[in-house]
Amino acid sequence: METSKVYYTDLRTSPTSNLLDKMERLVKRAGIEKLPLKDSFVAIKIHFGEPGNLAYLRPNYAARMANLLRTNGARPFLTDCNTLYSGRRANAVDHLQSAMENGYNPISAQCQVIIGDGLKGTDCREIPLNGEYCAAPKIGTAIADADIIISMNHFKGHEQAGFGGALKNLGMGCASVAGKLELHSASQPKIDTESCIGCNICVKHCAHNAVHLNAGRKAEIDYAKCVGCGQCVALCQYDGAVMGDEDTSERLNYKIAEYSLAVVKDKPNFHISFIMNVSPECDCWNHNDAAIIPDLGILASTDPVALDKACADMVIQAPILHTENRLSSEHEHDDLCGHDKFHLMHPNTDWLAGLRHAEKIGLGTMQYELVKI
Repeated sequence: METSKVYYTDLRTSPTSNLLDKMERLVKRAGIEKLPLKDSFVAIKIHFGEPGNLAYLRPNYAARMANLLRTNGARPFLTDCNTLYSGRRANAVDHLQSAMENGYNPISAQCQVIIGDGLKGTDCREIPLNGEYCAAPKIGTAIADADIIISMNHFKGHEQAGFGGALKNLGMGCASVAGKLELHSASQPKIDTESCIGCNICVKHCAHNAVHLNAGRKAEIDYAKCVGCGQCVALCQYDGAVMGDEDTSERLNYKIAEYSLAVVKDKPNFHISFIMNVSPECDCWNHNDAAIIPDLGILASTDPVALDKACADMVIQAPILHTENRLSSEHEHDDLCGHDKFHLMHPNTDWLAGLRHAEKIGLGTMQYELVKI
């Protein structure tokens, strides 16, 4: 099996070389300028962070990346897709406001911010894949229309996937609201009759005539017609249409791998991950727990699978910070060095199975050579 190169730099700095300089040298060494950047629309996929969470990546890194790409003739833009749950990033208006509050705006980030799946999360493109779990992943249109994909990833824990890295940022983050429903759910949507106000929006917008109002003016789903697209969940503003039963962690990771493949299918792509502020759970929460390990560095590769495996290996091998955080409080009597911290934090997750599936479908390889610069 071929081996992919993953380039790494630590976080040591000097008066003549700050972290932004080191990041730029890293991505250049990893081959970002070999991409066909001139006159290309380049989607920089990044997580803007839920307001209140302070572990997300600083916009300074995105600004340096955007300037580097523009210097090479590209048209970069920052992007993310709306969330399935009701938070402050569930529609483009609130999402953009949240991004601006967290510093992602044209002034500080040095490029435009575009929400990938439109106003309500319904603007998407189905990418034919014929995958084992997802036949045609539903990807935000702005991302599907981009010529080149670059992911900037905050590597951290994740309560369902085990960890969040390049694949999580690509596969889950680039999915439209309907795509996120497909990723999370093992069953079709359902109606919470107590929350439903009978506004009829789900009935009007169901492309398969699967939703109707009953005699009590509550929505009902005809499951003989429902295809599980999630449009009703995306459009409902009252949490009347909600997800069905959640999928298993293993199947979720398989689906994330297939969605990631759909995002980068037939497109040049590049990935950079920051092992900093490694919180136990993802940046979608409106808070972040104390870091579980020391900050380790920045890694980059053209192979997202190798990159995630390298990051995971580094985190697992790192010493735990015995401060007040979820990992140390739940496993305070264990010597955790060398253990799988993701399974200790989230024992029902199987992140390694997801990487194996990603390797199986040709997204990349887990075999990597770490090149320190």
